[in-house]
Amino acid sequence: MAEERTTRRVTRRRVRTRANLLDAAFEVFAAKGFGRVSIEEVCEAAGYSRGAFYSNFASLDELFFALYRQRADLIARQVAEALAGDGPGLDVPASVDRVTEVLLLDHDWLLVKTDFLVHAARDPAVARTLLEHRATLRGAIADRLGRDRGPDALPAVLGGADAAARAVVAAYDGVTTQLLLDKDVDGARAWLKQLLTALLTEGGAHPGSIPERHPAKAPAKALEKHPE
Repeated sequence: MAEERTTRRVTRRRVRTRANLLDAAFEVFAAKGFGRVSIEEVCEAAGYSRGAFYSNFASLDELFFALYRQRADLIARQVAEALAGDGPGLDVPASVDRVTEVLLLDHDWLLVKTDFLVHAARDPAVARTLLEHRATLRGAIADRLGRDRGPDALPAVLGGADAAARAVVAAYDGVTTQLLLDKDVDGARAWLKQLLTALLTEGGAHPGSIPERHPAKAPAKALEKHPE
């Protein structure tokens, strides 16, 4: 019995250590970028030794992938739960409202995600797993969109629920790329809401309601050097 209690304590401690390492790694990766971070820096940020690191991860690559998977799974759950709120029919405006309110739009996460995408582009094995995660997200969206057969069915131009799901993910990718540059989270949510509504209905809201996006103001000296 005592041995069983000890095992449970060790297991809980290891889970906590792993979670702390992931949280610390997220901060370090977001601040410095993957490829510029050492195991020692992650351990120092988490307050652990290299031994604690290696008892949970075989390498920095493995930790980086675990961090990505953790956040990607969270996004997939958020989308699935937000889309599950309707009954048999799909209320597009209400679903879009829920998705855009809960969807993870975090600048630090986007920095880490972009690093991971670049890393995956150079490593076929990582790319395959990343594609699987994206397919899972699209599948959750397509499954929900595919249930609607009422008068507000998806626009025919989308070619079905699978294509509509790809369009939704592409819209999210585009909005988050802009967010990386201007850091305007509220604007990103408003823009994503308008894009998704337009995608999933026949034209969505009136064009005038789409918020105008302004590029960041360039320094005066830069404008003088590059008047074009």
